[in-house]
Amino acid sequence: MEHAIVNSVIYSFLGIAILLVAFILVEVLTPKHNLRKEILENKNMALALLAGFFMLSVAIIIASAIH
Repeated sequence: MEHAIVNSVIYSFLGIAILLVAFILVEVLTPKHNLRKEILENKNMALALLAGFFMLSVAIIIASAIH
């Protein structure tokens, strides 16, 4: 039982780290467009939705790969 909990925690942190790396990679690959600035300062709702759906889709892919 303890082994399963430890594995779950490790894979959770691994999944979060991969998700953050994927988001940073998108930031680096789109130098003309700063996603954070567009969403927070310019209140670009369409870009916020796109970024949210991107994070959700990558999270689903990571979860299925880890599972």
